[in-house]
Amino acid sequence: MPSNETTVTCPVCELPLYFKDESRKTLVCDSDHRFDAAKQGYFNFLTGKGTNFLEDTSAMVQARDAFQSRGHYAPLANKIAEIVRGHQESSSLDLLDAGAGTGYYLNRILGTSTATNHDALALDISRYAMRRAAKLPHTLALVWDVWRRLPSADASRDVVLNCFAPHNPAEFRRVLRDHGLCIVVTGEPDHLNEVIEPLDMLSVADGKLASLVEKFDANDFQLKHTEQLTYQMDLNTEDLYNLAFMGPAGHHLQPEELRNKVQYLGEQRVTASFGVHVFIPKA
Repeated sequence: MPSNETTVTCPVCELPLYFKDESRKTLVCDSDHRFDAAKQGYFNFLTGKGTNFLEDTSAMVQARDAFQSRGHYAPLANKIAEIVRGHQESSSLDLLDAGAGTGYYLNRILGTSTATNHDALALDISRYAMRRAAKLPHTLALVWDVWRRLPSADASRDVVLNCFAPHNPAEFRRVLRDHGLCIVVTGEPDHLNEVIEPLDMLSVADGKLASLVEKFDANDFQLKHTEQLTYQMDLNTEDLYNLAFMGPAGHHLQPEELRNKVQYLGEQRVTASFGVHVFIPKA
């Protein structure tokens, strides 16, 4: 692909976007829509549009980065990367991470891939998350609402990753190639069960897989396989604070009150339990 071309489409008119020049700081389309990179390197496609959903705050993203950098979710990142490597069929790998957060899982895929050419698109509504994802190699980070039409060309991705984020299976199918994989990661009902109640976190509902399969089946996907990954994490009080504050509960938790709760709990052994669901397009 020439250096100025992308597989990204304009969120206004859906025409292909390309870089205006070699600086790669401005995206334009043939309808003269223009998007300039923020100084941190990401592009905000929600400018003037907004979204009905709350973005993760700077403090929440900082907590997530601190927790992930301690390696507590490394087994999950390794499992996702292993699935992608096992599916690679060519020297190129085109990825889309829908609800990418800091890009932690995407980074592990890119860092362990055997492909020689990569094109990664990270999407999230949080500007603060995209500041971090924009630092990843081969990655274009876009502030965008994944409930909407994804700014990626039809059949432009080998892998769609959807990790603890809203599902948009119709759009996942549109951008995925016929031989591609859609990897969806959810928490299992026993995920973090030792600390959900004392830290006022949100629990995982039962029956989630059946609902997920039904939703994806209606959008031309079939479940190839599901892997459950369960292990124990030894978390200190700072880990516990970051764990609680980095997720959806971070929007309503009061930091000082949470600090008091984790100090009262002390160090904890906590269950990590994930469902890694691999969907493929129907034949």
